[in-house]
Amino acid sequence: MRLHDIAVVGASGLVGRKILEVIQQRNFQVGKVTAIASDASTGKELNILGKSFKLHKLEPHIFKNIEFVFFSAGSPVSREWAPKAAADGAIVIDNSSAFRMNDDVPLVVPEVNRQEMFKNKGIISNPNCSTIQLVTVLKPLDNEFKIKRIIVSTYQSVSGAGYKGIEALESELRNEGHAPNSPFAHRIAFNAIPHIDVFFDDNYTREELKMINETRKIMGKKDLAITATCVRIPAMYGHGESVNIEFDKKVTPEDVREVLSKAKGVKIADDPLNNLYPMPITCAGKDDIFAGRIRKDNSVKNGINLWIAADNVRKGAATNAVQIAEEYIKGK
Repeated sequence: MRLHDIAVVGASGLVGRKILEVIQQRNFQVGKVTAIASDASTGKELNILGKSFKLHKLEPHIFKNIEFVFFSAGSPVSREWAPKAAADGAIVIDNSSAFRMNDDVPLVVPEVNRQEMFKNKGIISNPNCSTIQLVTVLKPLDNEFKIKRIIVSTYQSVSGAGYKGIEALESELRNEGHAPNSPFAHRIAFNAIPHIDVFFDDNYTREELKMINETRKIMGKKDLAITATCVRIPAMYGHGESVNIEFDKKVTPEDVREVLSKAKGVKIADDPLNNLYPMPITCAGKDDIFAGRIRKDNSVKNGINLWIAADNVRKGAATNAVQIAEEYIKGK
């Protein structure tokens, strides 16, 4: 079996480390691995699952003869270096928001729109973590019943803000004060903050608009009626989402369970009488999106409520990126 040389930009970050971990756990047929981090980290070594990776710095033509480059170092780095990697012949899988809404850049969740990745011009975008788990559930339901409108409220863990988010929560739990250098506008411990990323003039945040616009693009429905409210909660890993869906026709909770039980990447956890429902703490470390609390919305004619949860760092970033490479290798 042919081996595939890869590079990971942002290898020392939360998602970069997870990519290196997932590659080993999924037995990706990897050859040479070039781990790239900041200049200050050059020469240091990462140890991931017992394997050491020497850290390199970004420099011209470091991507020569590399097949896949995973970018997870933020939008400014991606904007500057991803086109250079593509020009050197690599397929770029970018975890930032730099190219997601570009018309000529596929935005891909393999379980949902696999074929789009083959329309790339060197760069494939990984969606926002909250979007990935949402569309994986929405797409099979839309295929079967046609969705009219979606209202989604997220409950997002601190790891969505990287190591700084985790460190802020840990610090506040120890000291009971707003952590210095926290990425959050307010104390996150024992709190819920309805504010992720910056606010725009219409009082939506960038995170909310990402979910709205990315969902429309991935599902191929530019006029899809969808609104979002994104909230940060004091969980370490795993994002929860309350999803209200209005369909064009009558749909029962049993219909939804049947469709989602067959959907790729989705697992049903829906036995409330026995306290079984998706939770961030139970989905951490897993690659599936879990769906539960499936019930009728009695306030509208064809409404369904459900609750979903998934590991935002794993499936919401690293695994989805590695899956894109795996599926690309398989071909059309």
